[in-house]
Amino acid sequence: MDYSNPFDDPQGRFFILVNDVMQYSLWPAHCALPPGWRTVTGPQDQEACRRWLEAHWQTIQPAHFVSDRLQ
Repeated sequence: MDYSNPFDDPQGRFFILVNDVMQYSLWPAHCALPPGWRTVTGPQDQEACRRWLEAHWQTIQPAHFVSDRLQ
């Protein structure tokens, strides 16, 4: 089955990306990287990405909001 949305493909390979405010994104490996984002993991399946995000991403708030609260 072909998926019109590459994010929906359970057999897809994905990067985990991060931007300058420490927000993360799952990104299809065959798509060009969006400006302002860089890879933090190589291409892997959705389940491996989910496990990585659970272990490493503790808040969905941008980093500058979190650091402002700590001051």
